[in-house]
Amino acid sequence: MRIFWTIVAKELISFMRSWGLLAVVLYSFTLDVYIAGAGMQIKPRNVAVGYVDETGGGISQKILSHLHGPEFVQPKRFLSQKALSEAIFNKKILVGILFDRDFEKDYREGREAVMNVLLDATAASQSFTTLGYLQNIVMDFNKVDFPVALKAHKLFNQNADNHTFMALSEMLSIITMLSILLPAMVFVREKEEGTWDIMLLMPIDTKVTILAKSFSQVLIIFAGTVICTGFVLFGSFDMPMNGSFWAFLLLTFFYIFTSAGIGLFVASVSKSILQVAQLSMIIMMPMIFLSGAWTPIHAMHPVLEKLSLISPLRYYIEGCESIFYRGTQWSDLWPYFTGVILLGSVLYWYGFRKIGKLF
Repeated sequence: MRIFWTIVAKELISFMRSWGLLAVVLYSFTLDVYIAGAGMQIKPRNVAVGYVDETGGGISQKILSHLHGPEFVQPKRFLSQKALSEAIFNKKILVGILFDRDFEKDYREGREAVMNVLLDATAASQSFTTLGYLQNIVMDFNKVDFPVALKAHKLFNQNADNHTFMALSEMLSIITMLSILLPAMVFVREKEEGTWDIMLLMPIDTKVTILAKSFSQVLIIFAGTVICTGFVLFGSFDMPMNGSFWAFLLLTFFYIFTSAGIGLFVASVSKSILQVAQLSMIIMMPMIFLSGAWTPIHAMHPVLEKLSLISPLRYYIEGCESIFYRGTQWSDLWPYFTGVILLGSVLYWYGFRKIGKLF
């Protein structure tokens, strides 16, 4: 155990002396997560709107008056549909509204009034969310009565705030990336610096060396997670913690070991830091795609939905969201712990064996 902790301390000191790597890790767990939470907007913000109005009446202007900040900038008038279409083509506006020449007359006489909307669907999320806003504005303006009263109850996120969700998703992605990269870099750096042969000659059990080196990186990432959770999630975004904080930490600890096993495999087949980065991205991107971080699992193709069962990040994300948002009790978290631990045991065992063959 004394040798084990000596190697761990040596790797931690080496990490602290590597100013560039230390800065990258600190940035990833602080500013990067903060920017993702504060800067990314899913709902419309400052949407540029143009319109063509040949009605000569006031109804169209009353509708346009509802398009105000912070969702929309002041609507810009165009003289023709051609000019409006060119503005959308050149990315000057995102949404174009065309009021039919007889719009005012048809509306006042109780006939069907036509209002056409042009959308730049290259920005599909913003465009179609904006279209939903416009539909609600027209329906409220027209006082459409439905035979059914629709009441929405928001569960787990009453303010529909996406900042905490984006920040949490970014933090989990950062944990995945660094827990693959750092354990791999520890061993590959020995190859690049020419100290690999010296490490092989040390009278220390191979298993102790591998475990100690990988464990040191697990501690670094775990410490970064605690800092990010405390200062960014809780401090900057006032994120709710409806479940057990200790359950989150324990699940995170197991998950970091899971990804560290992948890092050991990457280290075993890489000869340089550049190869580590390339292989890590090749492995990490499918993990994120299949995890449900970017799209719900149930919205995937059935084949991809089945493949998501082998992504440890899926269980980690679902477990963290259950802890933070839903307040899931310890007894109901066992599917997530089971998925992370089972996949983690297999991945770490395989990576451990693979890197062990080089000693």
